[in-house]
Amino acid sequence: MNHREDVLIIGGGVIGVCAAYYLVERGARVTLVEQGEIAAGCSYGNAGLVVPSHCVPLANPDALTSGLRWMLNPESPFYIKPRLDRDLMAWLLRFSLAARPGPMRRAIPMLRELGRLSRSLYAELAALDGLNFGFTLTGALHIFKTQAGYRSAAEEVHLLREHGLAAELLDAAQVRAKEPAVQPAIVGGVCYPHDAHLDPAAFVRGLARLSEKKGVRLQTSTEVLGFEISGRSVTSVKTTRGDFHPGQVVLAAGSWSPGVARDLRLNLPIQPAKGYSVTVKRPPTCPAVPLLLGEARVAVTPLGETLRFAGTLELAGLDLSINRRRVAAVMRAAREYLTGMAELETVEIWRGLRPCTPDGLPLLGRPSAFENLIVAAGHAMIGMSLGPVTGKLVSQLACGESPAIDLKPMRVERFR
Repeated sequence: MNHREDVLIIGGGVIGVCAAYYLVERGARVTLVEQGEIAAGCSYGNAGLVVPSHCVPLANPDALTSGLRWMLNPESPFYIKPRLDRDLMAWLLRFSLAARPGPMRRAIPMLRELGRLSRSLYAELAALDGLNFGFTLTGALHIFKTQAGYRSAAEEVHLLREHGLAAELLDAAQVRAKEPAVQPAIVGGVCYPHDAHLDPAAFVRGLARLSEKKGVRLQTSTEVLGFEISGRSVTSVKTTRGDFHPGQVVLAAGSWSPGVARDLRLNLPIQPAKGYSVTVKRPPTCPAVPLLLGEARVAVTPLGETLRFAGTLELAGLDLSINRRRVAAVMRAAREYLTGMAELETVEIWRGLRPCTPDGLPLLGRPSAFENLIVAAGHAMIGMSLGPVTGKLVSQLACGESPAIDLKPMRVERFR
């Protein structure tokens, strides 16, 4: 079967679904293809955080020094599964170069602006009839159990304030006043008042249903097999459900984007970073706002009748196996930082692959080799946070408009 549409989106996670929504709102005929189900990957079980405060990129000096200490410890927040992999070695080299103070500081304004715009778009989406996803603007609280961790957080606060981000340093008593559930060992924290949280699966699936009602065709269980190219145009996308002949193609397949792009002779330097979450029934002692357990790098998010713990970064390739030691480390952190976490009833253990670029900035824009292809991938741990703004920018590019912000720092071929 042959299909014709204005725009074909590859990927049914938060980026692809947001792009579909903003494109159909502009009158485009849109088809979205997804190899599994909508929100079946990283968009399902993540922490659900909308974090304008998270504008220090993954590649930063602290991550580099901590990463060297952690990378061979299977229970650490950052673990690299030992293997001979040329792409991984190249990625790590680029990461080490991007983690220097200069590149890190240049990335912060871009992530800050993306985060602010996305939070505003989330507020607009939350006001739509029939789209309920638990969007809550309560801020977030980062807590620390060591003086070294607290000092490092204070340094980051000073850096973020230089870039106009609001943050409040708290001593131990102030932390306990805001969140009584913390353990006595907590020495301090940081409050980020403009952060928010939501139910990620409810958002992506709800927006997909709304987009479908507006005319988007959702084609799930559809795997991309290859492309036909003429000159600088993708003329056909071959899938397990037939061929598509779109005017434009949006590649938003997360960690699977490099594999899909290979047939286009595009090298996308994205490494899958496995993360875990454990969702439990809401305990009697439950945090009222999202928390980040600082040294452990574990997020804690209240989600209605449940509570979710999410964290760890594991570079293990396209490996979806569950490492039970890393799951145990997440739950151990919960008990070390919070009271009332000894007897929890597990609802679900989840893992997903976050698509990470070496410098912590997404790949967003048109590759020079193609005039009708847009790449929107590589959002690392902040894909949920940046979903709406990325979708909006994709719609502007596809409609021939100048995007609302300068996309040069995120250009697809910046690693050549």
